[in-house]
Amino acid sequence: MKTVGVKRLKARLSEYLRTVKAGETVLVTERDEVVAELRPARRQALPPAGLTAALEMLAESGDITRAVAAMAGWRWRTSGLGLPAGTAAELLDELRRERADG
Repeated sequence: MKTVGVKRLKARLSEYLRTVKAGETVLVTERDEVVAELRPARRQALPPAGLTAALEMLAESGDITRAVAAMAGWRWRTSGLGLPAGTAAELLDELRRERADG
């Protein structure tokens, strides 16, 4: 990863664009503070087949971070809102009646 000041970047923009095109990230600074990041553009890839492939692609692009613990034995559980069964259906029915009457 390279760092360059705004003034130098303006003077040598083509050089830094070639660097980025080659796959490197360039941090742009102003008064020793990073104000921008130049990185290669994302190419539109074909959507991955399956959840595991999609997660791998997102992790490689830096859009998600892999978990520290292994996934073995993970289960998705919903805790709900603690309301009695059928409450959501009753609320939706009530909203529908109000819309029909209104």
